[in-house]
Amino acid sequence: MLTVHHLNNSRSQRILWQLEEMGVDYDVKTYQRDAKTSRAPAELKAVHPLGKSPVIEHDKLVVAETGAIIVYLLDNFGDGQFRPEKGTQAYVDYVHFLHFAEGSAMLPLLLKLYTGFLGDAADPLQPMIMDEIRKVLDYCEYTLIRSDWFAGDQLTGADFAMIFPLEAARARGMLKQYEACSEYVDKVWARPAYRRGLERGGQYDYGPKG
Repeated sequence: MLTVHHLNNSRSQRILWQLEEMGVDYDVKTYQRDAKTSRAPAELKAVHPLGKSPVIEHDKLVVAETGAIIVYLLDNFGDGQFRPEKGTQAYVDYVHFLHFAEGSAMLPLLLKLYTGFLGDAADPLQPMIMDEIRKVLDYCEYTLIRSDWFAGDQLTGADFAMIFPLEAARARGMLKQYEACSEYVDKVWARPAYRRGLERGGQYDYGPKG
C-alpha cells in the first residue's frame, strides 16, 4: 500500500490530486500545522529528517520532495500516462516545469510570505521580490496562452507541480491581471479528481471556495 504523509493546508495537496488522476489506491496520514506558528509538527521528522510534507512510503521506500514524488509515482504507476514522449519539446517542457515549480516559481512567493513577518524592515526588499514574482507570472501566462497545459496539450506531471505556485499567487490576489493563469486554475479546480483529492486532504486554504 502507498501512504501519503500529508500536512493540512500545504503543497502536498497536489500529490493527492495526482494520485486521484492516476486512479492509484492510497492511504493518507494527515498531520496538523501548529495553531500558533503554522509550522509542521515535529512528528513528521520521524518519517523523514526534513520534517516536511509531502512524503510518501511505498514498498519500504521513503520518497520526499514534490518533484521526486511526482516522478516516482509516474515511474511506478503511470503506465505511460501524464508524461510526454521523450525526444519531444513537450517532454523537455515537462521536465523543465517539474523543476521550475519548486525552484524559480516558489522562491519569490516564499520570500514574499516570510518577509511579511518583518514589517517595515522588509520594505527595501519588496520591489525586488515583486519584480521576481511578476517575471514568474508573466512566464506562466506566456506559456498558458500558447498551450492548454504546461507541457503541451495534455495534462502531465508538470501540471501536478505547477498548480500550487499559481494557487498561492491567486490566494494573495496576484492573478487579477493574468487571464490565462486564472483560467488554468479554474480548469484544474473543476476536475473531478482534484475535488476528490480535496476531500481526502482536508483543510486547504489555497483551493476553491465553496
